[in-house]
Amino acid sequence: MVKARGIITTLLRLLALGATLSATVVMVTSHDSADVLNLKFSAKYTNSPTFKYYVIAEAIASGYSLIVLFLSSKSLVWRLIVILDVVIAMLLTSSISAALAIAQIGKKGNSHAGWLPICGQVPKFCDHVTGALVAGFVAAIVYLVLNLYSLHAVLSPLFPVKP
Repeated sequence: MVKARGIITTLLRLLALGATLSATVVMVTSHDSADVLNLKFSAKYTNSPTFKYYVIAEAIASGYSLIVLFLSSKSLVWRLIVILDVVIAMLLTSSISAALAIAQIGKKGNSHAGWLPICGQVPKFCDHVTGALVAGFVAAIVYLVLNLYSLHAVLSPLFPVKP
């Protein structure tokens, strides 16, 4: 049973690493340009502080996932790891929420503020951002499942099942 827990945890951590790394790479490589009224318009993730925050949060989660994969499961550090998993899940959730809000404005605009949508002019950029957000959502969901699994593993000895 303990070995199965280790395998499941390792698989979840590998999946989280893949999702966060994918989100980071896809967002960093997102760029496109268009000519609007004889002016060259360039869209990059670095143009928005929110997208920068998203990339930094995903990169932190990637690094954390990679480090945790190499820690021994017998170590006393695992109690801290459970807490850090919750922190990483919150970091991912906040960065995805912020980036999704900016992406929505880029896609739909905001008629009340007079902001026009840009995805019609730079579709390649918007497609990359969408892909990065999907990968980020997968990472956040994996961390949620990892947190629930860890919580179950910690609490199951406290509530034994009577036969």
